[in-house]
Amino acid sequence: MLKIIIKKYITNILISLDQTGNALCGGDPDETISSHIGKVKRSMGGAIGWKRPILKILDIILNRIDRNHSVDAIEEDEGKDSLRDVDKKQKKKD
Repeated sequence: MLKIIIKKYITNILISLDQTGNALCGGDPDETISSHIGKVKRSMGGAIGWKRPILKILDIILNRIDRNHSVDAIEEDEGKDSLRDVDKKQKKKD
């Protein structure tokens, strides 16, 4: 039982760090970096180009650890509070 509690605790901490990293980069604070990368990858037809080198490198690393990780990690209900989208939302109001 203790092993399960410790594993869940560590998982929760890692997810919170992942979401914090996404927020620090201007993303939605409730979305993981993996989900964001997956959405970018999907919007680009399944491959991230070298115009986004950090996302490309992270996707390559994540894919080696867990095949198709970023696409599988997409959270459809998250990502709406990204700073990247503030400009788009403002234009809709105008």
